[in-house]
Amino acid sequence: MRTTIALFASSRRHGNTGRLMDQVASDYEYRNRGDDFEALIGRVLEFEQIIFASPVYWYSMSPPMKVFIDRISDLLDLEDQLEQGRRLRGKTAFVVCTSICEAAAPEFVGTFSETCGYLGMRFGGILNANCQHGYVPENYERDMRQFVARVAGDANRETAVTG
Repeated sequence: MRTTIALFASSRRHGNTGRLMDQVASDYEYRNRGDDFEALIGRVLEFEQIIFASPVYWYSMSPPMKVFIDRISDLLDLEDQLEQGRRLRGKTAFVVCTSICEAAAPEFVGTFSETCGYLGMRFGGILNANCQHGYVPENYERDMRQFVARVAGDANRETAVTG
């Protein structure tokens, strides 16, 4: 089973969040997904770790990410999707974001951490880049490497526990 997938949700693919995620993903294989939720979530569930990537928009996630998170309710409400929903339990979620602050807004982080708790997932942490003056990759090299190491460490821990 593959261990990590990143879900990118921004209207500007090559904007600050996209560039930060590209830097993170340079150590991971990922593919763009279609917008069909059932096909997408089926694929997402093949992974043990999920990276949610979104800019911080008014203390919240981007609209496409919000739609994706909202659609997870289908897995909890629709009888034929309940088994899929149960597959989220035990997975680890991380967040990659860009904002105009040194730290992502508590409301932004709380949405992800609380959603993880509700779904029985582990919240593994966040990587935020302050892009008030644009995204400058070298400013985040150390943070990005620490984040990648944390994700890789969790993947290795999961493999050791299950393998």
